[in-house]
Amino acid sequence: MKREEMLEKVRLAMPEKRFIHTLGVEKTAVELAKRYFESEEKASIAAILHDYAKYYDDELSRELIIREKMNPEFLAYNNAIWHAPIGAYLAEHEFGITDSEILNAIRWHTTGTENMSTLDKIIFLADYTEPGRDFPGVEEARKITAASLDKAMLFALSRTIGYLASKEQPIFPDTFSAYNHFAFSIKKEMF
Repeated sequence: MKREEMLEKVRLAMPEKRFIHTLGVEKTAVELAKRYFESEEKASIAAILHDYAKYYDDELSRELIIREKMNPEFLAYNNAIWHAPIGAYLAEHEFGITDSEILNAIRWHTTGTENMSTLDKIIFLADYTEPGRDFPGVEEARKITAASLDKAMLFALSRTIGYLASKEQPIFPDTFSAYNHFAFSIKKEMF
């Protein structure tokens, strides 16, 4: 599927504001791919599709999680988490994406996980720092992202965990695993 066709299908699946966000994530992801010697094409595709399932029906999402034997822990959460693994599934089955790197980057863009690839980190951080994002610390996140993907992941994950905890929201276990992975790996670099 050509980029324009993909964008049109994505545009029809979400409100205009979310589509503008998607374009910002794509722009940021491609810039980061250049900086970190990753495939710009893969970064573009993963970014375009990363939020495709954001407005997917909750009941259909539950059914897919069960039918496709996705992590059953997802069922304890909601679409804020589900849209990533559901999006990876739809990227494969509706868009014909078979590249596991692209599918994993979509799958982990909300929670993170241990041992993330460069593309996984690029999509996670492009989503976190795209030009439309405006929250305390986003400028610092952008600066750190330009210098080190791993340090930026630690920064973003620590802020995300802190934010969710301050709202007494549940935190997906993979997010803690990702945080610990980056905290330990950065600590090792220091010694």
